Amino acid sequence: MFRYLVRRILWAILLFLIITFVTFVIFFMAPNDPARAQCGGEQARRACLVLVTEKLGLDKPITTQYAIFINKLLPLSLWNNEGEYEGPVVVKKPTLGKQYATGASLDDTIKQAAPVTASLVFGGAVLWMIIGLSVGIFSALRPRSLIDRAAMVFVLVGVSAHPVWIGLIFSYFFGVKWHITPIAGYANFFGAPEDTGLAGGPVQWAYHMILPWLTFAILFAASYARMIRANVMDTLGEDYVRTARAKGAPENVVIRRHVLRNALLPVVTMLGLDIGVALGGAIFTEAIFNLPGLGRLALNSVLNLDLPTMQGVIVFATLTIILLNLVVDLIYAWIDPRIRLA
Repeated sequence: MFRYLVRRILWAILLFLIITFVTFVIFFMAPNDPARAQCGGEQARRACLVLVTEKLGLDKPITTQYAIFINKLLPLSLWNNEGEYEGPVVVKKPTLGKQYATGASLDDTIKQAAPVTASLVFGGAVLWMIIGLSVGIFSALRPRSLIDRAAMVFVLVGVSAHPVWIGLIFSYFFGVKWHITPIAGYANFFGAPEDTGLAGGPVQWAYHMILPWLTFAILFAASYARMIRANVMDTLGEDYVRTARAKGAPENVVIRRHVLRNALLPVVTMLGLDIGVALGGAIFTEAIFNLPGLGRLALNSVLNLDLPTMQGVIVFATLTIILLNLVVDLIYAWIDPRIRLA
């Protein structure tokens, strides 16, 4: 197990370096000039361009810019966060840098946007697992019944519809027509400052997230329902299930201990992968419901050609996905003892 963890960590570091460097190369090759944008566009003065270019480090080669960026993420280094040599190893605060457009700290910006996206993704994951498990298990236990046929219609709609369409339909009916939920906005779970006049607290947070969670969950719940149905039906035909029933084990015990434990193994693996996919797809749901999350932040950084912001979002998302996949692998080994023996 130790060798496996070391190997996974080394691969994770390599993947992180490749992803961030490719992003650097793409941005470097794009026809953009952040210094000109900060100095007033086409009418920018040359002195301002020279000063801002030097300040942002845009006059350095791409490999040097990338090395400075990686150095900022390290807690121990021979250089400070500006790339200046300090001699002995120095202890410093890791940082993602500052935005080109506003000069604001990316650490604070991502710290504000990450909880919004995390609320959307993990809340949606809980909901899609509840829906997917319920629909998939009941459909498998009652094949070709009315429940099974209705489940297949749900699966067809869920895998075919676009999140923008689903979100707009939900917003119209639940928000505009029936006035059950808000159609946009976000409420802080821990409460909003009193001087802002904004809604806050756990109740308002859940109230504002109901429609985004439903929109997010429908897309994945349909796929999970189909996969769980197929896995449960296959497992019901296994010899050990027939043996348990022949020994007189109660049906609920057979389903819980023998069927679900084995049928849900692929689901654990898919969950880790899909949460990573969900982080990338959150931009659609955040745009529909005006959520100030990482998706909208990434979109604005691309439109403004703001490399530090783009890199900050990629770093956060990459590290999150790597850690999630590592946790899923460990859970998979805990569920299935055969993995530990291998």
